[in-house]
Amino acid sequence: MKTLIVGDKPTVGRLADRLKQAGSHAEYQRVQCVLIRATLGSSAAQIAQLLGWSPATVHVIHSRWAKEGDTLFDLRGRGGRRHQHLTPEQERQLLAPFVKRAEAGGMLTVAEIQRAYQEQLGKDVAPSTIYRLLDRHGWRKVVPRPRHPKADVAAQAAFKKTSPHGTPRGRAPG
Repeated sequence: MKTLIVGDKPTVGRLADRLKQAGSHAEYQRVQCVLIRATLGSSAAQIAQLLGWSPATVHVIHSRWAKEGDTLFDLRGRGGRRHQHLTPEQERQLLAPFVKRAEAGGMLTVAEIQRAYQEQLGKDVAPSTIYRLLDRHGWRKVVPRPRHPKADVAAQAAFKKTSPHGTPRGRAPG
């Protein structure tokens, strides 16, 4: 059987330093997987049991480490906008005229922004794309006020006290 991982002192030292500097749990476990093999010479089944992995995963990590070296531990982060139509700066430029209209008290609809977006992009997009765009840039849906801004609270309270209770049909004849 071919030895993929040699447990010499420089390699073990480098792996031990890398273990201390691990930035995530996944990176820590990958370094552990290689370090255990380099120091103890444990089998893939034993390492898998220690880490809670399958032996096949341990074999893959060891094989990749033999081919790639320490670059195996540099994990690409999750998330991101890999399928974006426009960059965030282009989105800000697209929304700039709408921001001016909104600040002046103008009424905006998603359909208008969607048309401008589609013109710039050159293809149709779903309205949900525009709603996500607006959410990314901190826009929110403005709803009507719960009461009129010029309402007289004192007059409303006085009316409630002096108005007859119930309807004329509901009162007993007097």
